[in-house]
Amino acid sequence: MTRISVKVDGTTYEDEVEPRLLLVHYLRDRLGLTGTPIGCDTSNCGACTVDLDGDSVKSCSVLAVQADGSEVTTVQGLAQDGEWHPLQKAFHERHALQCGYCTPGMIMAARDLLRENPHPGPDAIRHALEGNLCRCTGYQNIVRAVLAASGQDAGPEAGQEAGQEAGREVPA
Repeated sequence: MTRISVKVDGTTYEDEVEPRLLLVHYLRDRLGLTGTPIGCDTSNCGACTVDLDGDSVKSCSVLAVQADGSEVTTVQGLAQDGEWHPLQKAFHERHALQCGYCTPGMIMAARDLLRENPHPGPDAIRHALEGNLCRCTGYQNIVRAVLAASGQDAGPEAGQEAGQEAGREVPA
């Protein structure tokens, strides 16, 4: 067993963990933060994306011992004083989810993008989210939600590439 100290969503936790315990399992099983889903356990889907010391990471590819001394923010830690984060609001208002399984990872990856590029275009959004898979939405409303969260026009045509028909889905 290895002793770790990690700050998660503003609270510091000190625990003894097996060196091979994945961060996603630590968050879910030890801390009860089930808002970070386990999608694939292979880092292919991005559903388990969290913020680790200011960087977006797939928590199924990080060991809990690697987070020792670090700060982790999960999708559950984004809301402040009972108010949803602008990305959470935008995903809800723009209907950027269906089953919702990929949503936490999409929001966390989009948050990382908006820190680096506060006003990305649709292509930059698609590029930033290409490591996160969604099997339900067709990605259009996800792109619209990120545009809306960045303060850009995200009406019905936003997210469409020039010359495309309205309503046609564009893969990420």
